[in-house]
Parts: sequence; structure tokens; C-alpha cells
Amino acid sequence: TITSTLITLLCLSAPGGVSLVVAQPNINATVAQNILLSVEYSCRGIATVEWKHVSSWGTTKIVEWKSGNYVNISTVYKDRVTTFENGSIQLLNVGMRDAGYYFVTVTEEYGTNTYGTIIVNVYEIIYEDLHFVAVLFAFLAAVSAILICFMWLCNKFLHLFQKKTTHKLTASTTEEIELETIEC
Repeated sequence: TITSTLITLLCLSAPGGVSLVVAQPNINATVAQNILLSVEYSCRGIATVEWKHVSSWGTTKIVEWKSGNYVNISTVYKDRVTTFENGSIQLLNVGMRDAGYYFVTVTEEYGTNTYGTIIVNVYEIIYEDLHFVAVLFAFLAAVSAILICFMWLCNKFLHLFQKKTTHKLTASTTEEIELETIEC
């Protein structure tokens, strides 16, 4: 029931008999993914479907076509857009610049039209950041292992030095005691 209510809310009807259903008004995608901007329109006569992209970089017309007739795809999207008879388009290999609002306008031959909007969010895959963290972690582990070995060696040399000085001290103390007893 929630789905049918949502579709009913998204079905925009104009008095001339043009209706448009936006199946998924919010789309989340990652870079290099293909996305389907799915809509379905119906009208009594021949309709013209037009898609535009609006973002912080400006407004770009993507494609315009009449049902059963010509398709006019903008040069920017020439190799990246596939159109469908129901009014949907598929965008191939999305990038960060593809994030934004997608407006679809369906215009009936008698001038009646209806609009729909889809919001697309595009996220970057952060493999590069994970790679950097892994390399940094390996480097820090190697440096800490070297420091631990260096501290162990320093500790061993310190113990050897302490043994030699203790041995020299006991030998010189013994000599002094022997010398003192002889002088008496």
C-alpha cells in the first residue's frame, strides 16, 4: 500500500491527459556505474520527451525525442545515453559531474505537458584512500619493528657494559684491599 500511494503521489496528471510516473525519485550511485532513470508516461497523442540535467556546473539538455520518431542526443551524452519508449533513459559510466537533478518533461502534441524530477547522488569509491592507509600502516609497522630491534640491541650492549664495569670495579677494589693489608 505504501508503494501504490507513493506511485500515486508521483503520478502527475495534466488536464490534457498526459501522465508521468517517476519510479525512483532518488538514486545513489558510485563512479563508473550505469544508472537507469526510470519513468513511465502515457498520453492520448504523440508525445515529446525531453531530459535535462541541472547541477552546480549548470543546465545541460541530455536528450529529446518524439515517440516513434527522431532522437536528438546532446553531443556531451552521445555515447553515454540509451533511450526507452516509456520515457526512461539509461546513463552509462556516471561520474561526479553527473550528480544533480534530472528533469523530464513530457509534452503532448496539443501542448499539454507534465514534469518529473529525479535526484542523483554519485559517490567516489575510496580504494585510493584505503591503499594509502594500508601503505602507511605497513611503513609504521616496519619502522616500529626496526626501533624495537634497535632498543633490544642497546639493552644487550648496556648489560655487557655494566658487567665489564662491575668486574673492573670489583677487581680494583680487591687490589686496594690487598694493598692496604700489605702496608699495615
